[in-house]
Amino acid sequence: MALKATIFKADISITDMDRNYYNDHNLTIARHPSENDERMMLRIIAFIVNAHERLQFTKGLSDDEVPDLWQKSFSDEVELWIELGQPSEQRIKKGCNQSQQMMIYSYADNSFDAWWKKEQNKLQTRKNLSIFTLPEPLAATLAKAVHRSMQIQVTIQDGQVWLTIEGADITESVEVAIEKHL
Repeated sequence: MALKATIFKADISITDMDRNYYNDHNLTIARHPSENDERMMLRIIAFIVNAHERLQFTKGLSDDEVPDLWQKSFSDEVELWIELGQPSEQRIKKGCNQSQQMMIYSYADNSFDAWWKKEQNKLQTRKNLSIFTLPEPLAATLAKAVHRSMQIQVTIQDGQVWLTIEGADITESVEVAIEKHL
């Protein structure tokens, strides 16, 4: 019998002073059985820093034809394609060719460093590609804050991201440092 996705709810209040974006999002997140808390929180961070009324989670790990998140125009063109981790060269080519902008988010760990060293020269030729990393220790901090129902307050100013995550009986305040590689 196949395992089913675990459903999480996140009420996110975003105050992004860098983009003049102020909005609340009530998200329902289906976590694939093979997805861990660290990866799910990376998806949420990618959503937060790119928040838009049309940005949405896709089937992600359940469908390799679509990215983890995307934003489509009203005419169904892909404006933003977001991948997590270290996607293959073919996957990056597909994302860059099918969208106006592609972004990759990953934790800055040893596997990212090895991938980046190997792919860096090829990726620099892609004009619509941006790559971002979050510090590896942040993964464990964010994973500890995961609950089935979360309230997340976000403030973004001068490139700094601050999160306050409330869930069950904890409140976790975290500064999220995002490094741009490309």
